Amino acid sequence: MPFARAIDAEIHYEDSGGEGPVLLLGHEFLMDRTMFNSQRAALTPEFRLVTWDARGHGDTRDEGLPFTYWTCARDALTVLDQLGVEKAVLGGISQGGFIALRTALLAPERVSALVLVSTEAHEPTSAELANARRFLDKWHEDAVRPALANHLAHSLIGEDEGHRSFWVRRWLTRDAHATEVAAGALLTRDCLLDRLAEITCPTLVIHPTRSGIPRAHARELADRLPDARYLEIEGARQTVSMTHPLPVNIAIQDFLRDNVIPRAVTSPRVRTGETPVSRKAEQ
Repeated sequence: MPFARAIDAEIHYEDSGGEGPVLLLGHEFLMDRTMFNSQRAALTPEFRLVTWDARGHGDTRDEGLPFTYWTCARDALTVLDQLGVEKAVLGGISQGGFIALRTALLAPERVSALVLVSTEAHEPTSAELANARRFLDKWHEDAVRPALANHLAHSLIGEDEGHRSFWVRRWLTRDAHATEVAAGALLTRDCLLDRLAEITCPTLVIHPTRSGIPRAHARELADRLPDARYLEIEGARQTVSMTHPLPVNIAIQDFLRDNVIPRAVTSPRVRTGETPVSRKAEQ
């Protein structure tokens, strides 16, 4: 398994290889790089897709110490350094998007574009903090953890039983301490709204309409970024890359062709045929 070595962690990643522009994707909280399997199948080899596991997740090895999403942003740069990639498109879902935004602020010269899904630039609300604390307190109780895992799966994934059962099984075998530490990064994230004007690269903001991220927050993110394209996917929840891969893949492919390799716009799309969910773009 390939790893990029940070000072206090070994960051696991998967690299599709190829000569296309590099797209580095970060996953949702409590998930891992495998949530982008559909994107790997659809977007390569036109794009070189690199997916990675954040600290406290997947196969990344760390010391179980507290960290922030700024730490993870440096980890993302470490992965690019390991691959010898000077500049890449960065993106991710929710937590992965939080990290991508911070990476673009830390090293704008390394980021050619952003793909942000179910993402915001706000800090946690007081209600989010209170709910998370109650959830984490119960997560340590073996008797109630299965019910909590199923509730979380429905919130993030929706009615897709296959994906729900897969992730519930994974969550029930997770180290509860690792979950607590990873939640610390989520719940102590800082507000970036006043710094979004610094991010001048082209950005795609995808908002699933049943995401836990408020629509107003997603719209504000897109409105404050100087060069952003905004897209809604109706009826989808947070993990839209898994449950609604076709519209996500088409949106990413079209955006990258327009902004990273414009000469390829006339190439075949990800797939032909009718998109199974409605898509609404607001300019």
